[in-house]
Amino acid sequence: MPPIKPLPPRAVESPPQSEVLADAAVRGFAGAYGDGCAGVWSAPGRVNLIGEHTDYNEGFVLPFAIDARTTVAVGLRDDGLLAVASAQFPGEVATVPLARIAPGTVTGWLAYPAGVAWALGGAGQRAGGAIQNSGVSLFIDSDVPAGSGLSSSAALECAVGVALNDLWGLGADRGELARACRAGENEVVGAPTGIMDQFASLSGEAGAVVFLDCRAILAETVPLALDAAGLEIVLADTGERHSHAAGGYADRRASCERAARILDVPALRDIGVGDLDKAARVLDEETFRRVRHVVTEDERVLSTVRELRAGALEADPAVIGALLTASHESMRDDFEITTPALDLAAATALDAGAVGARMTGGGFGGAIIALVAGDRAARLGDAITAAFARAGFPAPQLSTVTPSAGARRDR
Repeated sequence: MPPIKPLPPRAVESPPQSEVLADAAVRGFAGAYGDGCAGVWSAPGRVNLIGEHTDYNEGFVLPFAIDARTTVAVGLRDDGLLAVASAQFPGEVATVPLARIAPGTVTGWLAYPAGVAWALGGAGQRAGGAIQNSGVSLFIDSDVPAGSGLSSSAALECAVGVALNDLWGLGADRGELARACRAGENEVVGAPTGIMDQFASLSGEAGAVVFLDCRAILAETVPLALDAAGLEIVLADTGERHSHAAGGYADRRASCERAARILDVPALRDIGVGDLDKAARVLDEETFRRVRHVVTEDERVLSTVRELRAGALEADPAVIGALLTASHESMRDDFEITTPALDLAAATALDAGAVGARMTGGGFGGAIIALVAGDRAARLGDAITAAFARAGFPAPQLSTVTPSAGARRDR
């Protein structure tokens, strides 16, 4: 994947980057398949402002869609195949019969679009939808860095999801699409993720975060008035890459589910801060710390939403910043999903004037975000770069991220 844009923020491009990606996807489609492109759809990556590993515990999250996107050019075909090509894997066209897609039958990056086709195909058949079982050709291009904590997987799934929803005439709403994309990732890819990433990618709005109740699957937007407050969110990508299908993420989820069974609740969403003393008496030390992270993280999400609604971002951004920093400390000490590079980036950001900093994403690599006054953003980026050089880490990729629009048809 190409690197994200460097600090300071790049000027608005002419044409916009989304148009550049759409043009590239159309050209790529023609190169891979010839003519027959029926349209172009795209979906963004996401940054989670706060609320990590709370989604699969039926709790609360507060992500926003970013201005990096995955674009897919799509056409129908007559041989029953799902065919997928990508600018990130030039010269390859992977195929699988649509009728044979099932958990355990597809591996590698092809499993992401295949999983969405599988989930939407089943939903369409159950609902009597007009599924086009003749076949589909996809060409994918993206500027969402893979494995960086910006949810490139959800961006891919959601771009494919909105495309197939339109072409197959399913009429699914954004909640149904989010569930289908999550089902594809859980069942076909084999990654035990929650629903936050897909919902953020589908439902994002410019200038707002998405407050999602992951039990009820209800969302509302909350303004994130960065410009009015004179603030920016700087993202520092460490370059360390993770996979949610790998063991660390699954281990954390299994630990949370085991704790819920011991505590006799449907999910850790049902444990409050006042219940932690009791939990400490019946859980082993490590499992208790996992629970403490989830329970206190839910509280931090709710507190952040209250403060944003009360105007704290403009009146006293340090209140929001303290919640972000406490989240990072909890992920570092209780959930143990940060890395030395992530911890260094967060600590350096705070030393360089950020009002708050935290890892974003599933952990074990990826990126941190830092909330900082706009006139300090470039200096903060320089400080992180210098700290990484002193520590012998590869140079980070630095950008500012802006709350942006969700998945859509581009042409």
